Amino acid sequence: MLTRRQFLAVGGAALASGAGLGLYTWQVEPHWVEIVRRPLPLAHLPPALEGRTLLQLSDFHVGPRVDSSYLIHSLTEAAALAPDFVAFTGDFVSFRSAHEYAELARVLRALPRGRLATIAALGNHDYGFGWRQLDVADKVARVASDAGAVVLRNEVRVLGGIQFAGIGDLWSPEFDAAAGALRGVRHGMPTIVLAHNPDMQDLPIWEGVRGWVLAGHTHGGQVKPPFLPPLVLPVRNKRYTAGEFVVGDGRRMYINRGLGHLLQVRFNVRPEMTLFTLTRGEG
Repeated sequence: MLTRRQFLAVGGAALASGAGLGLYTWQVEPHWVEIVRRPLPLAHLPPALEGRTLLQLSDFHVGPRVDSSYLIHSLTEAAALAPDFVAFTGDFVSFRSAHEYAELARVLRALPRGRLATIAALGNHDYGFGWRQLDVADKVARVASDAGAVVLRNEVRVLGGIQFAGIGDLWSPEFDAAAGALRGVRHGMPTIVLAHNPDMQDLPIWEGVRGWVLAGHTHGGQVKPPFLPPLVLPVRNKRYTAGEFVVGDGRRMYINRGLGHLLQVRFNVRPEMTLFTLTRGEG
């Protein structure tokens, strides 16, 4: 049986441990960026692009809840990777007011530019309140374009020898035109689709599309207890957490955990920048 002194010692240790864990999830892990390195096999990849790199960035959420200096520092480190392609998969901002436009411009001065192409698609937060404000999306896209990104909104472009498609966010007014945009994807080319919300994969809009889909949106759940799934995921299909998924015939998806957050808390789900190395895959 514990003595009073032993009980107080154990209780004090537990309180200190809990306080330490809370400090870690609030002040340490939300800013402890992991650079994930992995191959990206693409069918029909030209030999000249083998070994080239593509850096995926996602979910900055520029706004009052994410420290801009942290984002700028992270992007400065990303630029040192000297990627050939840079792809951003949505949620540049957490829109609250017009202040976000100027702050986004300040952050994106550090945006790394791919030596061959820099491409972006928008996420739900880039469409303002209720994800319905196209004027907000227009201004966010203009800031990103001024920073050197080609912003694809239901559009297909060949850039640096790769066919990129950018799809309007699932929750936005622009998603209605997504199926038509995907019909513009040509066969026989290395193809990468930027589609912010992973739930898009379960909709009947992908017929004939082969290649990779790069997504974000989930933040990996931000909090993942050991041996358990994330506590909260903003998707219907709860298997779409983070990482790689087979989502169709000849189509795979990678979900990036993002750099920013909606609430400053992460546990066992570090923020992520993904550096892919392009390899030749089967058709």
